Amino acid sequence: MSKFPARGIPTTVRCSLNGFRVPSVTLAAASLTAAVPSRGVATSRLSPLYGSPPVAALTVGSKVSQMRFYCSGLPEHKRVPLPALSPTMEAGTIVSWQKKEGDQLCEGDLLCEIETDKATMGFETPEEGYLAKIVVPEGAKDVAIGKLLCIIVENQDDVAAFANYTPKEDSAPASAVPASAKPASAAPTPVAMPPATPKPTQPVTPQPQDPALGGRVAATPFAKKLAAEQGIDLGNVAGSGPGGRILASDLAAAPKGMVRGAGAPVAEGDHTDIPLSNMRKTIAKRLTESKSTVPHYYLSSDIHMDAIFSVRAKLNDMLKKQAGPNDSPVKISVNDFVIKAAALACLRVPEANSFFMDSFIRQNHNVDMSIAVSTDAGLITPIIFNAHSKGLSTISAEVSTLAAKAREGKLQPHEFQGGTFTISNLGMFGSVENFSAIINPPQSCILAVGGAVQKLVPCEENGYRTVNSMQVTLSCDHRVVDGAVGAVWLKHFKNFLEKPHTMLL
Repeated sequence: MSKFPARGIPTTVRCSLNGFRVPSVTLAAASLTAAVPSRGVATSRLSPLYGSPPVAALTVGSKVSQMRFYCSGLPEHKRVPLPALSPTMEAGTIVSWQKKEGDQLCEGDLLCEIETDKATMGFETPEEGYLAKIVVPEGAKDVAIGKLLCIIVENQDDVAAFANYTPKEDSAPASAVPASAKPASAAPTPVAMPPATPKPTQPVTPQPQDPALGGRVAATPFAKKLAAEQGIDLGNVAGSGPGGRILASDLAAAPKGMVRGAGAPVAEGDHTDIPLSNMRKTIAKRLTESKSTVPHYYLSSDIHMDAIFSVRAKLNDMLKKQAGPNDSPVKISVNDFVIKAAALACLRVPEANSFFMDSFIRQNHNVDMSIAVSTDAGLITPIIFNAHSKGLSTISAEVSTLAAKAREGKLQPHEFQGGTFTISNLGMFGSVENFSAIINPPQSCILAVGGAVQKLVPCEENGYRTVNSMQVTLSCDHRVVDGAVGAVWLKHFKNFLEKPHTMLL
C-alpha cells in the first residue's frame, strides 16, 4: 500500500462507475490509499481508467467510502464496453458505426450495429455527450464481451484529447476483416501485415449484389432505411461489410445508376470461401448438438384443410369490412390457424410443451410458440408468447410484426429467446409437401408444416372427391415424449384444423 497526501495529488479524482469527476469530494480533507497491483492482475471486477493506479479507498476522517476512485490526466470520459446482447453471446461483430468521432450523442441514439450469435442489433448510446474515440473499427469480428468499444466525453472540447489515444489493454485493437479475405491455412500471428508483398496481387473490389441470384440483399437496417429515403437500389450497391453486407457508408460512395459487374466477387480457383457469421456459427453448433444428443423420432399426418380455407375466407372478408377507410385490415393466414391449433394441442398434451433439463423434465404452463423465420443472416425464431390464449387476429398481427423485424435485424433479445414449442412452415414456397425438422433444445418438439395440395379421397356420394390436404411432421425428443404421447398430440392438432369450431371449446 502507498499513502498519498491529499495535497500531493495533481489530477482529478474520478469514480470507477462512470469515469467522471466526483465534485462532492474535498481533496484537502481526504487521505487516499492506493493499491498498486502487479502487472496483469486485476484489482476488481471494474476496469481501471488510464493513468495513475486505482485508488482502493477514500478516507474522510474515520469513515471509508464504498466508492472506488481513480486518478487520471485525461479529460472526464465514459468507457463503453461491448455489452452481452443475448445470454449465449460470447463475442460480436461491429457491423457499422452510425456515429462518427466528434458527433454529439443523445441518450437513446443509435451508436452502432452489432452482429450477435442471434441477430444484428442496434446498440444505443448509454450516455449523453460527444463520441471522442472509436476504439473497435467497423467490420471487426469476434470482439469479446467487455472489450472497450468507444470513449464518450461530456464536453466537445475534450474530444481532441483522445485523437491519438490507444487503451493500454487494447494496444493491438481488432482490425476490420475484409469480406473477400482468404482464410489462412494456419492461425496467423496478430501483427500488422507489411504494406507490400513479394508477389503482387490484384485487389478484389466488392461487387454489387444481385437479388435475383441470392434472394434478399444483405444490408444493415440503417442502410436499408437510407436507401429507401434516397431511392437507391441496393441491388446495385457493393457491400464492404462482413460477408458483403451493405453498410450505410457504402451508399454515399455508390454512384447512382451504378452498373453491376460481370459476376459475383472474384474467387481464386474453383471455389469461394464464405466466412461464417456469428449467427451461422451458433446455428451450426446448436443443431449439430441437437442431432447428436437428442433421440429424434418423427410422426407424420395428412390433414384436410377445406374447413380451414372456408373459415379463413369468411374471417378475412369480415375483417376487411370492419376496417376503416384508412386502415389496413388484418389478414389471417393458414399459418395463424396452425399456430393456434398447435398451442391448444400443447395444453391437451403438456409433455409436448416440456423441456428436458438433464436431471428432470420441466412442463411449461404457458405455450410460447417459436416461429422459424428465414433471414439473410440465417434462421431465427421469434416468439408468440401465450399463443394458447390469443385470438387469430392478434396472432396474425404479431407474426407479421416479428417476421418483419427479424428480416430487418431489429429483433430484441426478449423477442426470440425462450419459446416452448417450435413451428417451421415451408408450405408457402409451394414446392415442399413434407419435411422433417431438427428439435431446438431444451424444447421437446418441433412441427414441420408442408404445403397444401389437392388430392382425391373416397366419397360415399360420388365415389371420390377432391380435398386440400396438408402434410405435417412432428419431431419428438424420445426422452420426454413417447411415441404414443406424440400420436395423441398429433390427433388433437389434426382435429382442431379439420374441425375449426372445436378450437372454441
